[in-house]
Amino acid sequence: MDALQREVYESIVNGPRGRLVGPLRAVLLVPELARRWSQFGEYLRFSTSLPPKLKELAILVTARRWNSQVEWEIHSQAALDAGLSAGIVGAIERNAAPTFEDAPGAAVYEFTRQLLMFGDVEEPTHDAIVALWDEVGVVELTSLIGYYSMVSLMLNAQRIPTTHGELVLQTPLGPKQLSDIPPCAGPH
Repeated sequence: MDALQREVYESIVNGPRGRLVGPLRAVLLVPELARRWSQFGEYLRFSTSLPPKLKELAILVTARRWNSQVEWEIHSQAALDAGLSAGIVGAIERNAAPTFEDAPGAAVYEFTRQLLMFGDVEEPTHDAIVALWDEVGVVELTSLIGYYSMVSLMLNAQRIPTTHGELVLQTPLGPKQLSDIPPCAGPH
């Protein structure tokens, strides 16, 4: 590492992440991009009004859409640790429709699914997020989905391996195709 890369590396590992993982390993090749990327990601992951469990839910749906192996490996455990049920995590992993018992979970899932599948969300889906977190929630959730799409794409394009070097997400279409995300079951 050159001096600037070392400086950015030190700021990342001494921040909330505590380590250099995922796409930041590749992005560190462009230190100023890595610095800004890290700051943006830290804000979205640790400072928004969205509950941690629901942030992790949106991240998992995003990882599933892009078949991002590393993103899934990191965030499936983080989602469980944040309180997302193993049943919901397992359904998303299998690319099956998860069943939600709570309206906030279903709202975040549907908002994320629709935005990733169609580039926009239906009015009732938008309104459900506004009812929970006002327009700020729409901005933060959309930013989270966009950021983790960028993360997933960087991980895929840079061929960042999983911890054990094996696929953790399976898709009947093959690893080079996007996953269609099914609608959820449960309260809307």
